[in-house]
This record gives sequence, C-alpha cells and structure tokens, in this order.
Amino acid sequence: MVICCALFFILGFVTWANGSLIPFAKKAFDLETDLQAYLVTFASYIAYFFLAIPSSWILKKIGFHNGLVTSLVILGLGSLLFIPAAEKSSYILFLTAIFVQGSGMALLQTAVNPYLSIIGPIDSAAQRISIAGFCNKTAGIVAPIILSTLLLKGANAAEARLAQAGSETEKQNILNELLQQLHAPYIALAAVLGLFAIVLKFVKLPEVNMEKEESVDGVTHSKKSIFDYPHLFLGALAIFFCVAVEVMAGDIIGTYARELGTVPAVFRDNATAFTLGFMLVGYLIGIITIPKFISQQAALRICTSVGILFTILSVFTTGVISFWFVALLGLANSLMWPAIFPLGIKGLGRFTKTGSAIMIMGIAGGAIWPLVYGFMKDKLHIDFQHAFLYAMVPGYLYIIYFASKGHKAGTAK
Repeated sequence: MVICCALFFILGFVTWANGSLIPFAKKAFDLETDLQAYLVTFASYIAYFFLAIPSSWILKKIGFHNGLVTSLVILGLGSLLFIPAAEKSSYILFLTAIFVQGSGMALLQTAVNPYLSIIGPIDSAAQRISIAGFCNKTAGIVAPIILSTLLLKGANAAEARLAQAGSETEKQNILNELLQQLHAPYIALAAVLGLFAIVLKFVKLPEVNMEKEESVDGVTHSKKSIFDYPHLFLGALAIFFCVAVEVMAGDIIGTYARELGTVPAVFRDNATAFTLGFMLVGYLIGIITIPKFISQQAALRICTSVGILFTILSVFTTGVISFWFVALLGLANSLMWPAIFPLGIKGLGRFTKTGSAIMIMGIAGGAIWPLVYGFMKDKLHIDFQHAFLYAMVPGYLYIIYFASKGHKAGTAK
C-alpha cells in the first residue's frame, strides 16, 4: 500500500503539472488562442486512449512489478524530452514530451488501479483508492506551486518585456530565455524517477494473479468475452466524463481565472492547487465514510449532484466568487474516480487486466473536453462561463446515471 501511495504521488505530480504548463506554453511559444494551449492536456490524456490496451498486454507479458518499473523509466524519458523542446523552441516536441509522459502514466495507471481494487474487499476499494488519491492530490497541490514559482513568475516578467520588445529577434530571444526555465525542474524530475525505478526494481512486491476464473468478488463466472460485461463499458464512459470534469476544474481554472479578470495573481497562478486542495478534503471524507457510513454508489450520486450545483453557481456569479465555486468542484469531483473504477471492474475475474485497460482508456476525456470547451469559447464565441456550463453538466448527468443504473447493467441480480 505504501508503494502504491508513492506511485500515486508521482502520477499526481506529473499529471497536475499541466495546470501550470498551459499558461506557460501559451506565453513561451507565443500561442494565439487558449484552444492551442489546451493541446497540453490533449497530449497528456490522449496517450491513455492509445496506450491503455498495449499496457494491458505488457502487464500480461512482464507482470505488475516490472510494469511499474518500466512505467517510471518511460516517465523519466518523457521528462528529459523537455530539454530539446526548450532548446529548439518547438511546441511539437514539447507536446511529444508530454505524450511520452502520458504513455508512462497509462502503463502505471493500468497496473496500480486494479492492484488497489483487489488487494482487499471490493466494497472497500473506494476507501483504498481514496487513500492513494490523497497522495495523488497532495502531489497535485505541490506540482503547480513549484512550477508556478519556477515558470509562471518568469513568464509574467517575460510578458512585460515582450510588450517593450523592439524587434522580432529581441522578442524571440526573450521567449528562448523563458523556455530555458524548463531545464532545471524536468532534469530533477527525471533523476527522481530514475532513482525510484531502481529502488522499486529491488523491492519485493506480491504479484497479483487475475487470470483465473474466480472473480474478485468471490463469484465464479463462465462468461467468455469482455463484451459480456456491459457495465464495464458504461464505467469506461463514466471515467471519460469523470476525468473530463476533473481536468476542467483542475487545469482550465487558470485560464478561467484570467477570463474573469479580477482574480488576484496569487490565486490565478496557483489555481490548480486550490482545486486539488478541495479534492484532498473530499478524499479525507471518503476515507472516513466509505463504506462504513455510505456506499460507493451513494457517494457518487452525492458528488455529481454537488458538482452540478457548484457549476451553475460559478456561471451566475462573477470575479473571485465564481473562481471559488470552480475550485470547489475539486470537492465534488474527489470521490468520483474512487467509486467509479471498482464498480466498473467488479466481477470481471480473469478479464480484470483487460477491463482495467478499457477503463483507463476513458481518461481520454481529459484530452477531449478542454478542446470542446476551447472550441465553444474561441470558435463559436460562446461566453466562457456558459461554455464551461455546457461542458460540465452533461458529464455530471451521465455519471449520475452510471451511479444509479449503469453499474448494474449485465450483472447478476
């Protein structure tokens, strides 16, 4: 469990660094629209869609332990790719580095989530994932604070200098100087990942056997195909919308705050940390209450209902008040993943590895939904607050359906 928590911390740090990289990329690469900047989240999360199934095959070949080590090596290589991206001032290479990191995270997620779900009773899986999620979101608070200190303060200063630049050459020199700030944090990150991979290689971990017919809930199943479990695919779509609304509240909040115009810089530059802070509160609530006081399904219904409420309130308020309602979505979103994932893979037995990979593919929601929001805002010219509303509410409504009926589809009564 300790190793799993450490791995979730790494996942959180790399994932939620995107919140700072979006405004940094827009300034450092002189991007014209937010839609272009949201390719940062696209590159990170789309990797899950393409790499989740291959990750499942890799785990079948090399096992969970070696899979975890391999994922850390891939993450380290992705971190090192930021160096040539900065040297060449290449946004394409920058996005490639993020995609490689996303590939490592896809392998890591595919291994670690089912591991947490089946090392104990399935009905308390949400509690174990909440504990690991607490570590994930703690890293999510630390990452944007560190990167905003190292990158965004320099970006704000560079923005002022760019306004006074007298020529294109001078402007490019300022941007190149700004990109050099990527070196230190990502070299350090690669070193830490490499060290942890070496340590993990020599740590003894129990190998989880999920190839047998006996399911994780103790019921023997005779189903022959993964397609005989409709609740799995409904769960993957629930994960799609879960990650979509998480990323909207966690990564897009920075540009949302800039659109509001009256949010203080200290809030704006650390916006992701505030959202993740509220998620931590939610995880603590989950650790205490699930399953002792409320079921995973009930927690899911409560969270999504609160999410809809806070989204509506964010639209019909302005300034700092609207900002705080978006940040509070972290609280609403906190228990959705811990509840959805075990419900989606419940009863899969020998199909659990493949089912986990299909669930992980749903993380692509974090790639698609910011682009949908950006398209509505930049191309359809919908007011940013109403675009936010139109992006968020459908996702929450579907998750309510999954919590109420979808997770029961095709399962034994």
